[in-house]
Amino acid sequence: QVQLVESGGGLVQPGGSLRLSCAASGSIFSIYTMGWYRQAPGKQRELVATITSIGSTNYADSVKGRFTISRDNAKNTVHLQMNSLKPEDTAVYYCNAHIASLRSRTTAYPYWGQGTQVTVSS
Repeated sequence: QVQLVESGGGLVQPGGSLRLSCAASGSIFSIYTMGWYRQAPGKQRELVATITSIGSTNYADSVKGRFTISRDNAKNTVHLQMNSLKPEDTAVYYCNAHIASLRSRTTAYPYWGQGTQVTVSS
């Protein structure tokens, strides 16, 4: 009984900024690595950025220098600050988190949000 809910998507002009948020809730024991993935029409889902429980980050080459991932462990949330957006950033963005539930504390499983649409267009 773990849920991830994304928010912050929308329509933005090229060069603009957007901030995505994802909140985890439910019977959570511990949250490990969290991240963002995206899927454009006709394309496979790809990794955008990840952040470990101690703050180590990893980014796709296509977003380095433009996107910043962060997390607030006290609020069980992860954010993605997206700057200098390009039309090719248009996609459905999915939140991902490896979480050990209260029922299964020794094993973490990947959970996914429902996705939020990001459209970059003039």
